[in-house]
Amino acid sequence: MTFSLRPAYDDPRTAELVDRLRDYLDGELADYERERGITSSGRLTRADLEPVWRRSRELGFYGIHLPGEYGGQGLDHTRLAALKEELGASGRVLASSVLGDMGGPLRAGDILRHATRHQLDTYLLPLIRGERACCFSLTEADAGSDVRSMSTVAVRDGDAYRLTGHKVFSSAGPFADFAIVVARMAGEDEPTDGKPRFSAFLVDLDSPGCRVEDGAVPMSGEHIESDIVLDDCRVPAANLLGEEGEGMRIALGRVTTNRLLHCPTVLGATRRALDLTLDRARTRLVAQGRPLLSLQAIQHKVADMATELYAARSMTYAALAALDQGREVHTEAFMCKLFVAESAFRILDEAVQIHGKEGLTQGHEIEFLFRKIRMFRVLTGTSEIQRNGIARALAFQH
Repeated sequence: MTFSLRPAYDDPRTAELVDRLRDYLDGELADYERERGITSSGRLTRADLEPVWRRSRELGFYGIHLPGEYGGQGLDHTRLAALKEELGASGRVLASSVLGDMGGPLRAGDILRHATRHQLDTYLLPLIRGERACCFSLTEADAGSDVRSMSTVAVRDGDAYRLTGHKVFSSAGPFADFAIVVARMAGEDEPTDGKPRFSAFLVDLDSPGCRVEDGAVPMSGEHIESDIVLDDCRVPAANLLGEEGEGMRIALGRVTTNRLLHCPTVLGATRRALDLTLDRARTRLVAQGRPLLSLQAIQHKVADMATELYAARSMTYAALAALDQGREVHTEAFMCKLFVAESAFRILDEAVQIHGKEGLTQGHEIEFLFRKIRMFRVLTGTSEIQRNGIARALAFQH
């Protein structure tokens, strides 16, 4: 893998998909955002998102990773990662809606194989078609990294369940029709051995006893989070995903894959930051009319930034290639998430430094990218959690 701020691909299929995606992102989608005045700090609506879902579906991108029976192209992880990297590098506010990260097929994850015919027809197939949207509700205020300490409970009540609890950071919640909620079994279903059992449910967000509230605004400034408040909310038994007690396995079943697939999006955003920084360093004039990039101190900074990006990208795609070959990459996924998060943050910190006052100014893209990238050191598992996972794996190696 060679270094480039606009990667080319030897694989014809990947090259064709990336070229088409770039055309859409830089052309039609850029025009759409400009015409509607869409910004990263503005409040998005379903009316903003639905046309993007439909158009992305028409172009073959929405749900492209799904098997052909669901209208996808069965894309492998490496090709999917190349597309996710381009989304991150595009600078488009609505980039996460193109493949279905924002409430669509990628947000639903791997639950298709756990779904009944009723659940497919009512919830998941309409979601794949861009007609419905979902959010994933696992995190609670006091149950972040330790999700098993959640307090949301489900109690069996005849042909239904009663759910009570408060979920936070439900991404895409403001636009969703239903949530995938994980709850601890209680009442007669509570285990006698003291070990909690968890189940997963499809919960209509307009159900009595369910409220969608504005969530905390993350430091990125994006209004894409909701709290899901459940107060004795009745959920039909037909909406139980899989079997009772399988909820945590369903929720975390693709954790290694998801951990890896978050990395290319961050790599793309970091790639864009480096590109913007190089452009700034070439055009910003300093003493005697020389460009900023003529200073050795700046040259060394951008050299280190590019080297870290190359290392992070190389290890991520190596792990994805191994995953596509059917190999176990549990430890490598921890390593990639850790290194990508920490490297991207260092690169963005230098990008702000090189941009100077502009890099500190709200509304400047580098300032926004710095805030967004900083979040990745916490989201989808903190860097400390990744280190714990790596250390455990090393301890069991001979």
